[in-house]
Amino acid sequence: MTAPWTYLPNDPTAIAPDRAFYRRLAETDRRERVEEFVVPIRSGRAWEVPAGHLCRVVAVEGPQVVDFNCWHRHNPRERFWAARTRQLESTHLTVFNRLWSCLPYLRPMLTITEETIRYGVDADGGRCHDLLGSRCDPYVTKLLTGEEFDFNCHSNLVRAVLPWHLDEADVHDVLNIFQVTGLDADNRYFMKASPAKRGDFFEFFAEIDLLCAISTCPGGDLSVPLWGPEAGDPLPTCKPIGVEVYRVDPDELADWSSPPPSDYAGLFGLKRPG
Repeated sequence: MTAPWTYLPNDPTAIAPDRAFYRRLAETDRRERVEEFVVPIRSGRAWEVPAGHLCRVVAVEGPQVVDFNCWHRHNPRERFWAARTRQLESTHLTVFNRLWSCLPYLRPMLTITEETIRYGVDADGGRCHDLLGSRCDPYVTKLLTGEEFDFNCHSNLVRAVLPWHLDEADVHDVLNIFQVTGLDADNRYFMKASPAKRGDFFEFFAEIDLLCAISTCPGGDLSVPLWGPEAGDPLPTCKPIGVEVYRVDPDELADWSSPPPSDYAGLFGLKRPG
């Protein structure tokens, strides 16, 4: 028997996306590309995606894992909350799933309109576009190997956000795009080689004004173990990643409005002074 899902709303429409609307956005050719760039291997970059725009992350040369962060463009205290997104959506994301923001805001930041992997579940329980794990970082690399390495995803994201007046404290748990992960029989985390092919993409619709950042993971496509006795040099598997931002025809957005933050007005059981 399948266990019940815990985070069920009283009203099913409270968190459910309008699938017909997002399907139309994915299929529309009434869009104008307003920005395009390529992020080199083992590096990071941050960029804006205004509310009502589409953004596409593209495997321009083949399989490559991408670590993704996002914040409200005008208030970086509101940022993507991986743990709550896992509970409200899934451990691995696909079309119509959303990224939710942290407290006290708790609203959809973006909605996935298309992703061309459509991996499903493999024989080991692996799935794609991972929220189970987090970013590689120089601290865990030092812990596991005794070595110092400055181009982990955490480091890449830190460098990416510095021009936006953010710093290491603003970098948070990630969505691992194009990454296949799962839990083995002992409930230990595993990673597999990325199934992405040249031209595969992950596209989302910005529900609010976003600042996004990605790292092109130094592990490349993860076909080479990064740690342990079988670890090798993954540099030959590293590839750049493309990013494209599109302005959508306003007529396509006639019935859409940016979601407001949570309207919880309580004081956590406390009383106002005076």
